[in-house]
Amino acid sequence: MSETLEITDVLSDADLLDRTAAAVRAAGLALDERFGEVIPYASREDLMRALAVNDDAVLDILRPRLTRLRPQAGWVEDELDGGALPPGEWWVVDPAEGNVNQLHALPDWAVTATLVRENKPVLTVVHLPLTGETYTALAGGGAYLDGRPVHVSGTADLGLGIVATSQARPDENDDVVRRIGSSITAMLFDALVVRTSVPATLHLANVAAGRLDAFWQFAGARADLLPGALLVTEAGGRISDAQGRPWSPHSESFLAAAPGVHAEAVATLSR
Repeated sequence: MSETLEITDVLSDADLLDRTAAAVRAAGLALDERFGEVIPYASREDLMRALAVNDDAVLDILRPRLTRLRPQAGWVEDELDGGALPPGEWWVVDPAEGNVNQLHALPDWAVTATLVRENKPVLTVVHLPLTGETYTALAGGGAYLDGRPVHVSGTADLGLGIVATSQARPDENDDVVRRIGSSITAMLFDALVVRTSVPATLHLANVAAGRLDAFWQFAGARADLLPGALLVTEAGGRISDAQGRPWSPHSESFLAAAPGVHAEAVATLSR
């Protein structure tokens, strides 16, 4: 075994988080350099090629660095995939979370990396290259924004809350699209403000930081929800499915909320 592997094998999870954050920031520079002009495309094939170019620019930097940090961990290739992972450790990475926003010169995108151990997120990094903000969380160790602790809001009335949702993936089936529409209508009656946009991870980071009071989504992808689930949990928020039951990657819905509005949000989404 090489000296590098001997060193990385004895890293604590806290040290591993620091090194993961450094790797994610370095990879984010590649995407930042590609930002500024709207990238035109005339077909779905053109769009997919443009998305892949962004992904590859980040992964060329990020994947070898994370592999050196945790060579025994698996790697999740499909950022839109859902469900539970096989046993062991896995890197769940979204190289360009909000990729379509980046192509349209919109500011809502990030680079994320989450280490999952036995289907539980252990640590996560969400880096926003445009602002330089980096959210981090360590299981049992709290959630942070640029090294400062963050906490969910103290809002106790959904009628005073700002809430958000997003679609999980393109081309959702008809049932999910209808559930999204009806849930937005219900929240428009019950919440102060409803935001609808992608990507999910940035909404969840804002819930963790107390900027939003709740986020929900039907269906979902691991790379969308695992980083934010750990951030919100470590920031003192509540995670469940839309009916208030325990959430897992198998769940068909997802809700993250400040404790004071969680029950109201469940009631609204269950109507």
